[in-house]
Amino acid sequence: MRMITFSILRHFKCNALAYNISRRLKSDAVDIKSDDLKTKGASPDPDYIEVLPSWPEGEISMRIKATSSMRIYPNFVTEEEESSLLSELEPQLKRLRYEYDHWDNAIEGYRETERDSWNEQNAAILKRVRETAFSPHAELLPRAHVLDLAAAGYIKPHIDAVRFCGNTIAGLCLLSSAVMRLVHEARPELQLDALLERRCLYIMRDVSRYEFTHAVLGGEQSVWRGARLPRRRRIALICRERPRPEHCE
Repeated sequence: MRMITFSILRHFKCNALAYNISRRLKSDAVDIKSDDLKTKGASPDPDYIEVLPSWPEGEISMRIKATSSMRIYPNFVTEEEESSLLSELEPQLKRLRYEYDHWDNAIEGYRETERDSWNEQNAAILKRVRETAFSPHAELLPRAHVLDLAAAGYIKPHIDAVRFCGNTIAGLCLLSSAVMRLVHEARPELQLDALLERRCLYIMRDVSRYEFTHAVLGGEQSVWRGARLPRRRRIALICRERPRPEHCE
């Protein structure tokens, strides 16, 4: 609770405490070891999640629910691990073309696939993702979802369909940092931004997935704390729970 309260207070002092985004995104950031991720580096943290000014000052309950239902682990994979994942994904992705007519009009400039077999090093990375993001008894979809977003591509505001995956999703961000914006479906003044740095792991569940739309910003909208965040090609490698049986009917 003290961490969440600190995050809220820090938001109202953001002008005095604004971070230099180039420092946050420097390529030689210290890697966090897997064993430390259980206790270090996970938001709610004003470095990675920011409640926007449109959010009413007195609306604390939903603020806590929203920020506590999303976690961001910076530098979850090393540069070497990122390269290993990409070397296995690129041959498959190169056979696809970028699409601009997503079936539910949610994404512009993307190509996607799924993968269930990995070399030994990459299988260990995916195992670490699952152990960090999901409970030991969670039933996961066997294939990881691979979403390749072009440099000019973006994901429009949407809420995930419950018939395709369960409560929790976990995504590795490769090649480029991005800003995700979450907006409450019924109360659009409740907004927050999440900084998804390159090589981070983000985890979403509960309120952040089903009460808020989420979007990956592109173009001129790709801004973090008032500074432009240049978007390059970005690959998200996403693990998901199985949908509940009642949602599959």
